[in-house]
This record gives sequence, C-alpha cells and structure tokens, in this order.
Amino acid sequence: MVLVIGANGQLGTVLTTALKERYGDGNVLASDIAKRTINTGLFEIIDATNFKLLDDIVKKYKVTQIYHLAAILSANGEKNPILSWEINTKTLLNVLEVSRLNAVEKVFYPSSIAVFGQNAPKENTPNNAFLDPETVYGISKVDGENWAQYYYKKYNLDVRSLRYPGVVGYQSLPGGGTTDYAVDIYHKAVIGQEFSCFLKADTKLPMIFIDDAIRATIELMEAPKSQIKIRTSYNISGVSFTPKEVAEAIKKNISDFSITYNPDFRQGIADNWPESIDDTKAREDWNWKPKYDLSAITEIMLEKLKEYYQQAI
Repeated sequence: MVLVIGANGQLGTVLTTALKERYGDGNVLASDIAKRTINTGLFEIIDATNFKLLDDIVKKYKVTQIYHLAAILSANGEKNPILSWEINTKTLLNVLEVSRLNAVEKVFYPSSIAVFGQNAPKENTPNNAFLDPETVYGISKVDGENWAQYYYKKYNLDVRSLRYPGVVGYQSLPGGGTTDYAVDIYHKAVIGQEFSCFLKADTKLPMIFIDDAIRATIELMEAPKSQIKIRTSYNISGVSFTPKEVAEAIKKNISDFSITYNPDFRQGIADNWPESIDDTKAREDWNWKPKYDLSAITEIMLEKLKEYYQQAI
C-alpha cells in the first residue's frame, strides 16, 4: 500500500491520481488533515504531527511506501515561523520513525530550491552548493534533507528526495509559495482580469511543469536503489523564466492581457534563490530529463483553465 500524506495540496492532488493510475485505486491511500470532494477512493484524515495516529494507519493498511508532502510553504511560512518549523520538521520525523519501526520500504520527501541562499551560485546552481537559506521553509528543508540522509545511513531506510523548483500546474490553486505567481497569472488571464504580480518583472526563477514534477517523482522512486547516489536531495530543473516572459507568452494567446508589478516581501525571498538549476546528478544517476518549456506550459495552462472555468459557469 502506498500512503500519500498531504494529498490535497498542489503536488499531492496530481501525484495521488498518477499513483492510482500506476498501481490501482485499491493500492493507494490518500490522506490529509481534512477530506474534500476531490478525495475519492481510499482516504484517511491524518494529522502527521500525531505519531500514534500515523503509526496506527501504517499498521492498519500495511503501508510499504510513503510520499510525505505535507508542509507550510515559503511565503506562508514567514507569517508564522515557529508554527511552520514545528509542522515541517515534526511531521517528517514522525514519518521517518514510523517508517523505521514498521519496515516501510521507501519514503519520499520533497525538498525545494528554498534550501539555497546568497552563497549559492545564482546560475546553474549545483547539487552540492552551499546551503544557507533565509526562510524558515528553506531552513526546515535543509534540516529534512539531513534527517533523510541520517535515517538512510543509520537505519538503511530508503528515503529519496527532490529539490523542486516552482511548480506550475492547473489542477489546484496556489498554495502559499513564492513561485505561485506563475500559477495565479494564468488564472487571471483566462478570466480576463489584470494580474498584479508580487515580484519584479525581471525576477528569474527556476520552474517546472506539474507533469514533469510528477514524472520526476515517480521515476526517482522507481529507480533501482543502486542508482540513488544522493541521499540528501537531488536538484531537478525544468525551465527558468521571469514574470515578464510569462506575460509575453500569455499575450501571444490573449492579446489584451495586462500585468502590473507590485513587489512585496516575497521579492526578498526570491532574490536569495537561484535563477537556474544544474540537475546533472539526476540526469546521470537515474536519467532525468524535463519535457516542457515555457511555450508548452503556457499552451496547456490556458487550454486547461479555459475548460475549467467554462465548466464552472
């Protein structure tokens, strides 16, 4: 049985569907702190800060793999740093310890480009770049990467991780991340509203289309154990772009789309992050390769969101 913790989030929503398609509905257990109408099939309400509850669920369903996606993201994390730290770190430690005690075969832990800070190269940031994050989200992700490696080395728990760039997808609304403008901008374009961007026009950040992110996750988890050489977290890259470049791509399809720039506290977060990512290690170790560029992402996002809003009428 595969358990997805945080199945209602941007990644969790799509990953849960992909896992069900791959392994069958009866072999995937979705969970989150509340149930929603989108939750079909096996579902359990799980607060992953509750060790006993998590342990009971893993025993009950004989869980063999856990995808632990629950977290408070970068921008929201800065609003309540202590709560964010407690949730992001405690839930991971509970997952790791429950997995160790119950002989869970594999654990997936999502890290982020938020682990990088001012001392990492801005261009083609390598996997082994210095990690000095300035957000509680980034700090918790560095902490999590080291715990993942610790549990692998000390207990031989097969923990695998990816450092996601900003994820662009149409299946769910933005979840409180600094890169979430790249999702919201498409929604505003489709419904005919002007978009107020909280980053400067020329703020270049690494992004990845949701389909690439999900495929990378499953490819990493299905790769032979011998191919996983990095036990902190792998860099993965999709495409880097600026808000201005997204707006220009949209205008090729929606000519009257308009955007204004009103940078807020999230600009300071973005300024500390890489502009592009070197994912050579992922390409070498388990043959990772992205498929979608900005043009392809824009075409799909606009098409799918038009369908969504037409159905909502």
